[in-house]
Amino acid sequence: MAVNGSIDGERRRRELVELVRESGELSIERAAARFEVSSMTIRRDLETLEIDGLLRRVRGGAVASPVPRSHDDRLATRAAAKRVIARKALALVPRTGTIALDASTTVQGLAESLGDRDGLAACTNSVQTFEALARVPGLDAQLTGGSHEPVTGSLVGPIANAGAGLLLTRVFFASADALHPVLGTSEASLAEAEVKRHLAAAADRTVLCIDSSKLGKRSTGAALDLAEIATLITELDPDDDRLDPYRAYVELL
Repeated sequence: MAVNGSIDGERRRRELVELVRESGELSIERAAARFEVSSMTIRRDLETLEIDGLLRRVRGGAVASPVPRSHDDRLATRAAAKRVIARKALALVPRTGTIALDASTTVQGLAESLGDRDGLAACTNSVQTFEALARVPGLDAQLTGGSHEPVTGSLVGPIANAGAGLLLTRVFFASADALHPVLGTSEASLAEAEVKRHLAAAADRTVLCIDSSKLGKRSTGAALDLAEIATLITELDPDDDRLDPYRAYVELL
């Protein structure tokens, strides 16, 4: 019986991880009903899985443990939504001056759609976005420098933070791993969150470009407060009720 119980527990914990990854979150009550065990058993399972880094416990349940994803993985995710967001963001790019772009694949889409420019400079902490900017005729592309984050492909660390503050930009186009109506934006990487704070501090205004799957969620490292964001761009219609929690704080596009 003890052996069977142990096997059943291992199988249950594997399924708990799968459920959290599929939906992003899971309540203790729902899990206990699904597996026909006590809430205390589920709590012990979640504690074990959190120690193993497979999820993160929250009040009443658990959420997926955020991890940095590769550039190619992020690029292929919700590609249609990113194209809509890039088209909307393009209208906010000034003709002259300097802009900043973060290391997100969403904002990389904006860089790839800029077209010919004259008198515009752009700074980024993304190698891939810098390469896209360097191909734009008439645009002065700048890279922050910094340490290469091998998974996401972004540049982070003290040099990247310093470079992010050297150019006083008119607009900072940013994305995020998650956006919460109270906590603001957050990132899977603390180092990435820090670079974004420096880029936002050097900008006259910040435009957040984020797809709707990230709304109402939170990741690991706190980045920007809602008060620091001027405009929120998603693939949704601005009147969509999923944007209601943010409507009083930011312009919606």
